[in-house]
Amino acid sequence: MIRKKEIEEAVVSILNAIGEDPGREGLKDTPQRVARMYSELFAGIADDPVKALTTVFEEVDFRDPVMLRNVSFFSVCEHHMLPFFGHVHMGYLPSGRVAGASKLIRALEVLAARPQLQERMTAELADAINNALNPDGVVVVVEAEHLCMVMRGVKKIGSTIVSMAARGSFVGGSLSKEDLSSLVKGT
Repeated sequence: MIRKKEIEEAVVSILNAIGEDPGREGLKDTPQRVARMYSELFAGIADDPVKALTTVFEEVDFRDPVMLRNVSFFSVCEHHMLPFFGHVHMGYLPSGRVAGASKLIRALEVLAARPQLQERMTAELADAINNALNPDGVVVVVEAEHLCMVMRGVKKIGSTIVSMAARGSFVGGSLSKEDLSSLVKGT
């Protein structure tokens, strides 16, 4: 549960610490705005991404790869509390169950709405799909730009981090990780 009053007090402390006047016109409502924003950005902390995968169809006899590409997302890096954003590509080999596409996206949204590491989010999304659908295989590829690398530190605009997680038959199977990545990303 987000404690807005504590966030507001912390923002006032930060503004004071950087030499700003929290009472000046442009900043006087900032603590409340930040608290409301954090309530939205971190709404997934207590949610289970597997529970987001509620619409599952078992009457479908489909056993070929299902791909969902270019799903945009944003999250907040837990190291610097700055945003990272990009696209997720995910796929799975059904074994008698398929998910509603919007539910796959909802699982991603749950995971992105918490202080996060890209690598962890990638693995957790693959695990959620694997646990909810019990498919023959799952692959998730995340491509993201991190503002902690753009606004500070190395300051490299346009650089992206790519992470990938594979489960089931995609691990050590006949498809290489490069084949899987190409399949999921459509390249």
